[in-house]
Amino acid sequence: MTLLTFIFCSFLFGHLPIIWRMVRKQEFTPDVLLQWAEKYGPVVRINAFHRISVLVVCPEGVKEFLMSPQHPKDPTVYGSLFSLFGERFLGNSLVTVCNHEHWHKQRRIMDPAFSRSYLIGLMETFNEKAEELMEKLEKKADGKTEFSMLSMMSRVTMDVIGKAAFGLELNALSDDQTPLPNAVTKIMEGLNKARDPFIRFMPGKQKMLKETRESVRLLRRVGKQCIDQRREAIQNGKEASMDILTQILKGDALEETRDDENILDNFITFFVAGHETSANQMTFTVMALGQHPEILERAQAEVDEVLGAKRDVDYEDLGKLTYLSQVLKESLRLYPPVSGTLRRLEKEHVINGIKIPANTTVFLNTYVMGRMEKFFKDPLTFDPERFSKDAPKPYYCYFPFSLGPRSCIGQVFAQVSRGLEHLVSKHWASSGCADHGCWWAPEATLMCTAPLLLRQKISPHAHDRHVSQMLPQEQTGI
Repeated sequence: MTLLTFIFCSFLFGHLPIIWRMVRKQEFTPDVLLQWAEKYGPVVRINAFHRISVLVVCPEGVKEFLMSPQHPKDPTVYGSLFSLFGERFLGNSLVTVCNHEHWHKQRRIMDPAFSRSYLIGLMETFNEKAEELMEKLEKKADGKTEFSMLSMMSRVTMDVIGKAAFGLELNALSDDQTPLPNAVTKIMEGLNKARDPFIRFMPGKQKMLKETRESVRLLRRVGKQCIDQRREAIQNGKEASMDILTQILKGDALEETRDDENILDNFITFFVAGHETSANQMTFTVMALGQHPEILERAQAEVDEVLGAKRDVDYEDLGKLTYLSQVLKESLRLYPPVSGTLRRLEKEHVINGIKIPANTTVFLNTYVMGRMEKFFKDPLTFDPERFSKDAPKPYYCYFPFSLGPRSCIGQVFAQVSRGLEHLVSKHWASSGCADHGCWWAPEATLMCTAPLLLRQKISPHAHDRHVSQMLPQEQTGI
């Protein structure tokens, strides 16, 4: 097994000192793991005290550890998300629960909420919020105003998920002062800081800790109100939306395992993780389209052919936007919002001829594998043709939503995001931006933080919709 020998390995602490230093300097990113994988091979060993962890970057390992239910999520890692600075956060949610039977029970309850009929019902909310987004962007499209596309996308996805999943009218996009978006922002910042094990003992960070705890309490309080109101409506025979919350409550009643704290855990998970990952995915895709005008032009042609002068996007339209789907998949290859996942080995395994002992934490990283030459030719080139129907498929090298039984239930929202991307690409020209102008910051998810400039242009279907051109013409920093 390969050992990290490029740095001093403490007999007691292993590689933790160097990792902690990188965390404090905001340098411990997926790119570091990529460097290790390219230098040391498909299985890289990392020591931390008496514990052994390995980074596995080979299809054989991905298939073994993700496709089989016998490898649970690592309770040490995912258990750390149970609370955030002492406040119950994700708890025992669908993402964090490690026991397979407990996870399967939750998944069984929630699967119907992500059916085709649910997605069709989501389109009305999506179209409404997409129209609101376009109106916001038109006001900024003067070619001079810098603004955060990520902030805009975060607010619109929060509005969509809030209304479609929980019946909440948040108005995050229209009201900058609404409390929930600000609370989520503070929580994401807190998650990033929580990677430093000494953060809670630093005198200068106590205000941040307090604000993070208050933000978590606010989200759980809002969630509790939603649950109580919806449960009362169901019990009184009132008509309730067939959304995620209704499905969870009805399934919970059938299972006769009423646990409001666990329901709140999943409320927080869908609300925070769902909107954050969707917003990041769409922002990176906008950035990539701005960098590659020839790709944007082809996407425009497809959208024109499929939608014509239609004002709204229908669910059936999404399946016809095949090239735009390829663009989204390529964006996820290079910029996956969630870069990887972890498993805990309960038995010894041999991967790629290398023996991995029992009780080892396994890191599986789609960001790393998606950028390796051995799996993708010219990996740093943005090329949607990699995902065309006739292109060779490098199996078990691409898993932005994970794979196997514990793949992300929320990936259905990625299908709907194709509709938002059509608004970016529908009838607009684009000028590129230099690669060195693109910045991303590793928070709890991969984020695109570069400010964008807008330039307005009249659509050929101006009678249908006056739209705005989103051009990442110039990025000036984080």
